Amino acid sequence: MQNIDVSTQPPLIAILAGEDSGDQLGADLIVALRQRYPQARFVGIGGARMQREGFDSWYDIRELSLFGFSEVIRHLPRLLRLRKALVARLLQAQPAVVVGIDAPDFNLGVEQRLKQAGVLTVHYVSPSVWAWREKRAEKIGRSASRVLCLFPMEPAIYAKHGIDARFVGHPLADRFALVSDRVGAREILQLPQQAPVLAVLPGSRLSEVGRLGQAFIDAAKRVAAAVPGLRVVIPAANPQVRARLGELLAGGPHDETAPLLLDGHAHEAMLAADVVLLASGTATLEAMLAKRPMVVGYRVAPLSYRIARALKMLKTDVYALPNILARAAGLGDGLLVPELMQDDCTADKLAAATLALFKDSERRGAIVAAFEQLHQALRGGLEGHAGDRAAAAIAELIDAKRADG
Repeated sequence: MQNIDVSTQPPLIAILAGEDSGDQLGADLIVALRQRYPQARFVGIGGARMQREGFDSWYDIRELSLFGFSEVIRHLPRLLRLRKALVARLLQAQPAVVVGIDAPDFNLGVEQRLKQAGVLTVHYVSPSVWAWREKRAEKIGRSASRVLCLFPMEPAIYAKHGIDARFVGHPLADRFALVSDRVGAREILQLPQQAPVLAVLPGSRLSEVGRLGQAFIDAAKRVAAAVPGLRVVIPAANPQVRARLGELLAGGPHDETAPLLLDGHAHEAMLAADVVLLASGTATLEAMLAKRPMVVGYRVAPLSYRIARALKMLKTDVYALPNILARAAGLGDGLLVPELMQDDCTADKLAAATLALFKDSERRGAIVAAFEQLHQALRGGLEGHAGDRAAAAIAELIDAKRADG
């Protein structure tokens, strides 16, 4: 039988993306990797964006798009069968590398099995080791040959455990301009240029809106009563969330002072706003990159909160990403933006914190200046886009292994 020199063959690259954000990262990664390997084949689990880039998805991405502990438990037998079949198929295919994008509960188990079998593995998007049990870094190291991090403080945590981790920058930092366009956003949303504007984002899931929506809308009403001419905009992530928000807004005013309920347009709503009131999560990073002062609130189920506290699972006393990044960057030990969590997440407290920002232009200016610094830090002063840097870190591993034969 003739020996084939694999170092000259187009690589087979497997990518496992578990939800919509991973599909976008995967699509960007495919484009960047194809610049290095024009004839490469891409297989695994991905969505519509990845498939438009020529990706062969072996399974429907919705198989992994689960949220919440109870939902995962209910689907656990199916997920275990899927993982077993996927591992077997990947071992047979012997890809040059397997890249798990986020979805750590599923992907890390797959990656660990493959790494033990000698397959090169990369985990793209570090779990929040800075917030939840730092020792998880050791488990991640057993699963991934290299971890690609979106935040600049993460590689140092992995280094303490002897794990190869690279900061590649956050893709959102590439999608927001360093100088935001408030005028353009207000034109798109047909908002008056001189009016004060509050954007309200109580979450992108029905469960979040159920826990937070009433308090956020009541807070917005209190702010509107105290700020003359205030316009309130509320972007809805999907039709189900819009319907629920519409129910919460029923009975309110119907003139120009009525809150403007939008289908999507979250970025435009943030850019148009003077202040943003929003749920903790990725949206806080988006508001930071939009350079908008914000008030952050959140509640989880009381039992989940008590369990996390009792087991000391949380290793941070701040929750909003802008505050975490500001502290890591040495921009002070206090809170850059107000965050009101759990029992503090009430309409009265949210309104008071929001009003304080509207009334203090000097504080708003200081927050914007800090956000500009953090935006630059998320780009890392590095060349190219996050997808290009991630592709370079993966290609380095592929080429080194090919050189070793």
